[in-house]
Amino acid sequence: MSETWPIFRVGVIDSTNTEAKRRAVGSFADQWIVADQQTAGRGRQDRTWLSPLGNVYATALFREPGGITTALRGPFACALAVSDVVRELAPLADVRLKWPNDVRVDRRKVSGILVETGGTGQEFWVAAGIGINVRIVPDNVSQPATSLLELGAAPSTSAETAFLALVRAFDRRLAQCRQGFAGTRADWLERAEALGGAVQVRAGDSLIEGIFEDLEADGALLLRLPDGSRRSIRAGEIEIRGS
Repeated sequence: MSETWPIFRVGVIDSTNTEAKRRAVGSFADQWIVADQQTAGRGRQDRTWLSPLGNVYATALFREPGGITTALRGPFACALAVSDVVRELAPLADVRLKWPNDVRVDRRKVSGILVETGGTGQEFWVAAGIGINVRIVPDNVSQPATSLLELGAAPSTSAETAFLALVRAFDRRLAQCRQGFAGTRADWLERAEALGGAVQVRAGDSLIEGIFEDLEADGALLLRLPDGSRRSIRAGEIEIRGS
């Protein structure tokens, strides 16, 4: 599992996910790619992820025998792994998960997650990119942010400390999601932000309002609409009312 994977430390790089995709061409061993800084970090929908020195920028690159079915659980598993790290290093922080994979405390983001896939059959691969704000809160981000130090982590906490905690947590969460989605789903819901509350979801050109009622068996967001009907949303940007 990931605790035994080789770790490639690349200093300053464009993006650990971009490097993972370069390495995914042809044969490769399951591995971690870790950078001190990124010059072109990316988030979901190609948003820029600022990458100052002092934080975690890492990608787990691995073959996934379960194919796309298991890979679709990846964002939830990664979010849980990061929340595990927050709980370990800043135990007083009330860490919550905003669908599908934002990790937040008091509605401030502490990480960025981007899961990408490629290949087919036995060559199917996953690049799970994870950034964690450890010592620095980046400027000019799309929503309020925080860091492990701001959340009460020990002043000595370093990017390396957080990365090693992430490797351990990722190992557990990857094994869990490979066993099926039920355990991952239950743990995610336990930490869900705004479960039972009012949300808006932008799906394409549509803005859908409703009550966040549940998480479907495939990870879709289940909304109770104002007319009492239910709607499942599998892709979109969620905004929690009042946030």
